[in-house]
Amino acid sequence: MGSFSPIHLLVLAVVAILLLGGGRFSNLMGDVAKGVKNFKKGMAEQDEDAPAKRLESKAQSHAEPAFDRDGNKTRDGVRDER
Repeated sequence: MGSFSPIHLLVLAVVAILLLGGGRFSNLMGDVAKGVKNFKKGMAEQDEDAPAKRLESKAQSHAEPAFDRDGNKTRDGVRDER
């Protein structure tokens, strides 16, 4: 009893058409269709934009250890730029 059947939806649609009038309902559906069309057009234009450039990293290829196995410092705290 709590679910909507197709008959219930049909009755609601008829009541909406009677309350709003055929012309206003038609205009409302036309406006919704235009909105969907403009949305799809905007999404298509967004896809055509050039992709963003890739940023290249200047990171080291491998990390150098700061301490040896005995805990002694192997290099100073200054980073060398390669």
